[in-house]
Amino acid sequence: MISPERLQWLNGLIEQDKMIPFYKSKEWRALRQQALERDNYECQECKEKGTVTSRNAKLEVHHIKEVKTHPKFALELWNLKTVCTSCHNKAHDRFDMNKTYKKNRFADDERW
Repeated sequence: MISPERLQWLNGLIEQDKMIPFYKSKEWRALRQQALERDNYECQECKEKGTVTSRNAKLEVHHIKEVKTHPKFALELWNLKTVCTSCHNKAHDRFDMNKTYKKNRFADDERW
């Protein structure tokens, strides 16, 4: 459980939109490691779907109840889930829509 002092500190970070100090804190790093170990270093979303996460996939720890809306649960193990980057981005609707893709120069050509 988060102490009242840490909760006040966290609320200040949320107000300033500067969450990096929280994610670099000893408490977060230790809890993050516990979540990874509990979940056997596997993406829980992929596992629920019956798919396997690649060995090279970067794993992240997701707050089920977001820190910005539920700061009192930020350091609760039950509120954490190990996910791959792809699933984490889907959970937060973070897709790179502004990314420019190279146009296929053969798309309009007949190729036979």
